Amino acid sequence: MRFLIAGLGSIGRRHLRNLLALGEDDIVLYRSGHSTLPTQDLSRFPIAHDLQTALDFHPDAVIVSNPTALHLSVAIPAARQGCHLFLEKPISHNLEGISALQNMVQQNNVKVLVGFQFRFHPSLLKIKQLLLEGAIGRPLWARAHWGEYLPNWHPWEDYRQGYSARTELGGGVLLTLCHPLDYLTWLFGKAEKVTAMLGKFSDLDISVEDIAEVILSYPHQFIASVHLDYVQRPPQHWLEIMGSKGSLQWNYYTGTIELNLSESADTEPQTQSFALPTDFERNDMFLAEMRHFIEMIQGGHDPRCSLEEGIYSLKLIMAAKRSSQTGKQQVLVA
Repeated sequence: MRFLIAGLGSIGRRHLRNLLALGEDDIVLYRSGHSTLPTQDLSRFPIAHDLQTALDFHPDAVIVSNPTALHLSVAIPAARQGCHLFLEKPISHNLEGISALQNMVQQNNVKVLVGFQFRFHPSLLKIKQLLLEGAIGRPLWARAHWGEYLPNWHPWEDYRQGYSARTELGGGVLLTLCHPLDYLTWLFGKAEKVTAMLGKFSDLDISVEDIAEVILSYPHQFIASVHLDYVQRPPQHWLEIMGSKGSLQWNYYTGTIELNLSESADTEPQTQSFALPTDFERNDMFLAEMRHFIEMIQGGHDPRCSLEEGIYSLKLIMAAKRSSQTGKQQVLVA
């Protein structure tokens, strides 16, 4: 099977390494040459600097890992040619062109996986299992928090030049750190309404929003909130879920889940902890995601995050932006 990787920044390089680790070495690279990473390790692969030349290699699948605002300029022509798509999150920076992508995917029987890798994280898989088992009763509310200092992300480059900091490339904290919005949907279903406030509040030398607060309400008497920022030091990423019989707390950096259960108002909560496998590394979820994509192409199963789910996440992000701009709650149309 032949793969084309479009975009060789840090995530594109990761996907390249993981394809090789999985025994896939028929790989073509499509790159602009704007990456700040070294190029000597790419010399063994065919490299194209325009999309049509890259597609003329007739790849079976295209990994779209260029900046967010450029995703559809690769994904739509690739789908038109019948290539299966691994489409990095979020699928785009706005909703323009989404229907064209859907049409191409449907007309050419293209399989699509959207790259929300936290759906492959062992802790969140365990949380999903516990929720399905009713471990904490009926979920009542959830709170996700992810704050991380942007200048520390890629020490090899000026943070102001990365796509996360640039409006024209689809940057901003809401698009870039949208994983909690996705995994809340994965765990609890689609929100019905969204209220948000976001903006550029810090002293970072960027023009995009660096702090966002989002509140989601659901049709089944459940509410969730999400905090995202580019400024927190040291970084924090955690999820708390309260249910009618107990609660769950997950800390990404310690890898621990705590399940707290109360049999009655008069008894002390009973706590049970779940740890990550001792050999777990961050790349394991990306590796599992790529393995899943390969198996999906080969006919093994449905995508863990479909194009429709990726579109819903983008609609949610756009609704949050509108809410912040208008000061009004937005109703989501799935």
